[in-house]
Order: sequence, then structure tokens, then C-alpha cells
Amino acid sequence: MPFTFKQFHIDDTDCGMPVSTDGVLLGAWAPVTTAQQILDIGAGSGLLSLMAAQRNPDAQIDAVELDDGAAAACQRNIAASPWSARIRLHHASIQAFSAHTTQRYQLIMCNPPYFASGPQASNQARAQARHTLSLTFAELTACCQQLLTADGVACFIVPTSALNAFQAAATAAGFHWQHAVAVSSVVDKLAQRQLVLLANHQPTEPWGNAPFAICDKQGEYTATMRQLTQDFYLKL
Repeated sequence: MPFTFKQFHIDDTDCGMPVSTDGVLLGAWAPVTTAQQILDIGAGSGLLSLMAAQRNPDAQIDAVELDDGAAAACQRNIAASPWSARIRLHHASIQAFSAHTTQRYQLIMCNPPYFASGPQASNQARAQARHTLSLTFAELTACCQQLLTADGVACFIVPTSALNAFQAAATAAGFHWQHAVAVSSVVDKLAQRQLVLLANHQPTEPWGNAPFAICDKQGEYTATMRQLTQDFYLKL
């Protein structure tokens, strides 16, 4: 369904995964402000690319999307935004894209598929977006390692249940594990998701590693969530 933010509009009608809180969290949390070249892997509707373009007026952004319907929606959303000149869509898998580009990025963002097994959605596009059918953690982290600059960082949001598997793949790819920020849906509940930062260098100091909740017990956004998303959500 269409979703309007403060400075852009998203129509995710043909996307396997619609606009989600996870995507907004990652787009608001990722350290985009100093990156000149940004890569959005599995761009879907274009949400992360558009959030990055809003936050960093100097960045050039490449969005990579495999699915036909999502790529078409992404292109429409980019074209309708104020930043269409700075975002390029590549209709391809990240494996194919990484094999044919010489570009390197200071920041890579991805809200990856994370289910390796279990029931799959009947909708093929949704199944592909949610399950590691065509992009395993090992493939994803290997591509990111290839495409990242020596001083760059890669940011992801993954379920807590998949964190160990993701960390193992990242380590095998040669990444240093920088931070994992635990995010719960409600205060005092277990964290269902983790915001992850990877880099090619050892961490030098803590960064953004305090856990937080999206909502308080009354169902209102917490102060941390409001601070993160106030530039995007219309009601904040």
C-alpha cells in the first residue's frame, strides 16, 4: 500500500516486502551522513535509498533489486522523489552486480532475506524477499566485502534468532563485528531484531550500541524511536 513520508512517497504495491518498521529503523540508524558512495542491496521499494538521499544531500546512491515488480516500483518511487538524479537503480542480483562493477562504497545497507527454512509465502516475490532462496548470508557478506572500501561500513537489520548465523557468515567473509544493537518492539520485552554494523577494521570505540524499544507500554513511540524517525514519519 502507498506510504507517505515527510519528504517522499513510497508505492510498494508490487514489492514482495512492503514498507516496514525494520526498513525505517535501518534507514534512520545507518551512518549515511559522511558517505559519498552508498549501496542499497535488495532495494525493494527504494525506501533505504530515498532515506539515505534525504539524510545526505551529497551522496550518490546505487540501488540493486532483482525482482521485476519491486524494481519497477523502485524506479517509479525514485523518479517521483526530489533526489532522482542521485539514485541509480540496477535491475540485477547483487551477485551479478558485484561481478561486473568496479565501484566501491563507503556505506552498504541491506535489510536481507533471513529465513533459511520453514514455511514460505505463497507469493513468490514475498518468499524471495523473506527467505534465503537466492541470497544466502554467506553470499551477501562476500559481496559486501568485495564492494566495500577499506574504511567503509556495512549495515543490516536481522532477527535476533538469525544473529549467530549472520555473524558466522560475516566473520568468514573477513568482516570485523563492530556493533549489534538490540531492538525490542515494546519496553521490557525480548529484542526481536538487531541493527548490525560491520567493517573491514577493528572497532576503535563504542558506537550506537545501547539497546532500545520501539514503543512504551502504552503503545507510544519511545524517545529513542522518536529521535531516530522524526525526520521521516508525518505524525512526529
